[in-house]
Amino acid sequence: MLAERKEDYDYGYDDGYRYGEVPYEEPRTPVAAPKIRQKRHLKTPMVLDTNLRSRARVLFLLVAALAMIVVVRSGISASRGYELVAVQQQAQQLEQENERLRIEIAKLKSPQRIKAIATEELGMEVPQKMYFSRER
Repeated sequence: MLAERKEDYDYGYDDGYRYGEVPYEEPRTPVAAPKIRQKRHLKTPMVLDTNLRSRARVLFLLVAALAMIVVVRSGISASRGYELVAVQQQAQQLEQENERLRIEIAKLKSPQRIKAIATEELGMEVPQKMYFSRER
């Protein structure tokens, strides 16, 4: 026959059992569990290490205080940075205003403007002939 039954087919395991068989094991004899000593109830209550606890509490409070100081200082430096930027912007605006005023002053001091005011508003005229005197 070309094909074998599934039960008869050898899967390559050399354990001596066929497919689906379960090996028989003899029941084990129970082993006596080792006796555990029970602790006797102590009459004195357990003392907690309050010194370590208080040191841990102090350390925690110290770290928390240092963290708060760092946060407050960074907040102060950030607010000072914003103030610095505002002052720099104000200084830049004042410099621009100062430059505009300098240009306006230069326009007001121009000789053409002074000549126009003298002739139009004050009725002055430019002389046709000029005489110069020289002292000896």
